[in-house]
Amino acid sequence: MTTPENDSLFEAPPMAEQERMVEAILFATAEPVSITELMGRMPHGCDPAEALVHVRKRYEGRGVHLVKIGDAWAFRTAADLGFLMQKETVETRKLSRAAIETLAIVAYHQPVTRAEIEEIRGVSVSRGTVDQLIEMEWVRLGRRRMTPGRPVTFVVTQVFLDHFGLENARDLPGLKELRSAGLLENRPPPGAAQLTGKDDDDEDDDDQVEMFEE
Repeated sequence: MTTPENDSLFEAPPMAEQERMVEAILFATAEPVSITELMGRMPHGCDPAEALVHVRKRYEGRGVHLVKIGDAWAFRTAADLGFLMQKETVETRKLSRAAIETLAIVAYHQPVTRAEIEEIRGVSVSRGTVDQLIEMEWVRLGRRRMTPGRPVTFVVTQVFLDHFGLENARDLPGLKELRSAGLLENRPPPGAAQLTGKDDDDEDDDDQVEMFEE
């Protein structure tokens, strides 16, 4: 039989204290932290979801903001102060046109199979293109389709969302405009090139675009 003293052992800390705990965990962790992870670290009975709401409101208008990235949370520099974080030496990573197009298709159509990417682009997708995006941790393997052959699908990662300052893929810009222009149909627009057997590695190196990372 429980006693009032025993009950007190399981009482959750005051919300103000829970906010401090959430704040401390997020500041000490470089990667975004999910609510499940917060619950695992905080005392029994805590409500990290509610604490996050209060912390997010408290940091509105400050130099850092509490932002949601996918299913996780992190502190990030306020967007209008990003110029203060620039370094004199900027690491550049060049992506080919094929990689950029493949990344865009995955982002807007996810989950999407390799065959669907090839159908939209009109050319074969090389293994190297997909491997590069996976190595950068911008794309990962998704669930297999319950269709003949059970092809694997590709989806963008939390790292991709974090890099581009997105809460989720629905925040990608220009989705409505791209669809109205016929660029995000399930099949290529009329007149688009069909699969030729040409691999996207054959594209000119001049089509490379620089992607900047801090």
